Amino acid sequence: MYDRFFNFIKQEELFGPSDKLLLGVSGGVDSVVLARLTDRLGNQFALAHCNFNLRGTASDDDEKFVINLANELGVKCYLSSFQTANYASANGISIEMAARVLRYEWFEKIRVDNGFDWLLVGHHLDDVLETFILNLSRGTGIRGLSGIQSKAGKVLRPLLFASRTDIEKYAREMEYAWRHDASNDDVHFKRNKVRHKILPLFTELNPSFRQNLQRTIHYLDETKKVLLTRIAELRESLVTENDQWVRISIAGLKNLEPVSIYLYELLREYHFKTEVVEDMVLALDGNPGSCFYSPTHRLVIDREDLIVTAIEPNKTELFYIEKTDKFLSEPLHLRLSVERYTDDFKIPNSPFVVVFDYDLLRFPLVLRHWKIGEYFKPLGMQGLKKVSDFFIDEKYSIPEKEAAWILASEDKVAWIVGKRIDERFKITENTQLVLRIEIIEP
Repeated sequence: MYDRFFNFIKQEELFGPSDKLLLGVSGGVDSVVLARLTDRLGNQFALAHCNFNLRGTASDDDEKFVINLANELGVKCYLSSFQTANYASANGISIEMAARVLRYEWFEKIRVDNGFDWLLVGHHLDDVLETFILNLSRGTGIRGLSGIQSKAGKVLRPLLFASRTDIEKYAREMEYAWRHDASNDDVHFKRNKVRHKILPLFTELNPSFRQNLQRTIHYLDETKKVLLTRIAELRESLVTENDQWVRISIAGLKNLEPVSIYLYELLREYHFKTEVVEDMVLALDGNPGSCFYSPTHRLVIDREDLIVTAIEPNKTELFYIEKTDKFLSEPLHLRLSVERYTDDFKIPNSPFVVVFDYDLLRFPLVLRHWKIGEYFKPLGMQGLKKVSDFFIDEKYSIPEKEAAWILASEDKVAWIVGKRIDERFKITENTQLVLRIEIIEP
């Protein structure tokens, strides 16, 4: 068992001999074997145990067992106690999910605070098979069917090569003690039902079922790698992004088949649900302007692109500029200066530098977003024009409209920042003082 353990760590490139390891140990046979095998590696490590207070004195006895194990191994043991049932009720989630959330949040805190490189947990091959069945029953994509990964972020699973039978056999041969969690026998829990009822039924149908399923999961994992390579290639050709938005070429998307799968993968990090992505695909040939939402992002179907922007929390939308201000650091980086007008004054020919008749402005100036229905008088025009119409003429997308900033003098638009100043504030032969505003890089 140790040789297989050592070789799996090397094969999967999980960690090196100098890495500092934190082990999540429940007291069950898998985590005990993990601790015993890790002790033989020679790495610096410690144990971490969660008491979920779900099984009365049995939970307390598990905790004592893990403390004794740590003492025997001569390593530190971190302990935490959770009121798991209360947490599950307060958050409207299952006991299983509550325990998972609580332990991984706490494990990560202990790992970071104490300088451990990795968190090791005792998942094994049977967990892979059970998770496959559970994900299949819920409905999932290829990621949910391609198995538990040996490395996920800072979480490592170095026992995935071994079955539960292998682990128990090894523990008995080595005469290791462990704790049996009676709740693992309760088939009211979904995973236990899969373990004790569903998998045995499949094995009854075909004695080679477990091996065949393991092989299928491996094939799916390899297929996933092919898909992700293709997605990375498409991202290079179809996606452009900056700090404010991500754009995906609609024309490029329409050349793909099936569009929904590719689009879902391109949008995966923005948390859009499968059914929402399917609605996006149906809307690709419709009129621009359709919006779709995830918990963290919004997608707008524009003329040529899908535009993804983050949903930001409410923040201050008014920024004031006083006469004495020389710089503005938010929401834009602006440099301001006042100079005297002369006959040889030259108007800057740049969208990033504008000049105004200083005496026509009323301070404080206000930097804000545009208001629906407001007008301004674009430089060079005689009449007023709706700001919204100006945006249409300039082919602004919805996110670009929302991100646009207006410099206002009292209730009048003086400048659509980066685009056009208002005729009413321009430099004339009667100007005496000039306000110069430059957009500068942060």
